[in-house]
Amino acid sequence: MRSSVWTRERRRPPRETLSREQVVRAAIELLDSEGLNGLSMRKLAERLSAGATSIYWHVETKDDLLEYVIDEIYGEVDVPDADLAGWRSGAILLAHSLRATILRHPWLPEAISSRISIGPNAMSLSRRATALFRSAGFTGFDLDHAAGALFSYVIGSTGSQAAWMATVKASGKTVNEWANEVYAQALAAAKDDYPEQKERIADWKDVDLLQMQSASFSFGLECLLDGFAARL
Repeated sequence: MRSSVWTRERRRPPRETLSREQVVRAAIELLDSEGLNGLSMRKLAERLSAGATSIYWHVETKDDLLEYVIDEIYGEVDVPDADLAGWRSGAILLAHSLRATILRHPWLPEAISSRISIGPNAMSLSRRATALFRSAGFTGFDLDHAAGALFSYVIGSTGSQAAWMATVKASGKTVNEWANEVYAQALAAAKDDYPEQKERIADWKDVDLLQMQSASFSFGLECLLDGFAARL
């Protein structure tokens, strides 16, 4: 496995014409607009009005660039102090902050799934999240399991929503237009053979899907935290 950028010594001095921070920020903008498949060193160079060699002066490979980018994104996640917020309120704020971050950067779940995250922002996020669960009373490996369960829930549920939003965007329809089409098809599929399902589907007519997804996220999060509290 190739070593992480965070464990390698920097071999070349930075160039004054372009900073690594500029490269990382431009890469995030490109990823937000075109996704992981749209990221290339050529496109990044064009966005920065620079030559590709200027990019490689700061990052050796695309994978290295993604490591820097992911850590920069982790810096956007807010984790309150456990002593001030309390473990449960702090975990709720952390979860919603992480969810908002993923919705701003919907490519993030896929990007982090196959890469280690040991940059300074990732390490700080992990330390502060662990502090929340330590203040709750978790110890030993249960600290890691509790934090891992929270992150897995947020990344999994929000990643699914982000993928759905990308599907809607690709269809060229608004959320309401897409929802109305799906509603009509589901209702037709239920017919009279599945009365219980037909009744449930009917309840979804005119529902604001974005609000419903937010409510569903909060419901699942509260259930997860209830489980933590019961275990403690």
